[in-house]
Amino acid sequence: MSHTPHELMEEFPDKTDAMHRLKGEDSHFARMFDDYHTVNRAIHRAETNVEPTDDLHMAEMRKERLALKDKIAAVLRDA
Repeated sequence: MSHTPHELMEEFPDKTDAMHRLKGEDSHFARMFDDYHTVNRAIHRAETNVEPTDDLHMAEMRKERLALKDKIAAVLRDA
């Protein structure tokens, strides 16, 4: 399996324990976490031409990933 960039564990290496804990305790966080990984993998597949997409869709997916990352960062900051 290829390496998928922008994984949350790499983006927040000092928060891995908090992420694991929150995934089990906070269903909203778990959903954001899963949504982030879903869109991140879709972006990776598009970037590597496994599932090509147009520029507009790629931009929308990147905006969605960034918005999810910002929300996750806010929860981790408060945890």
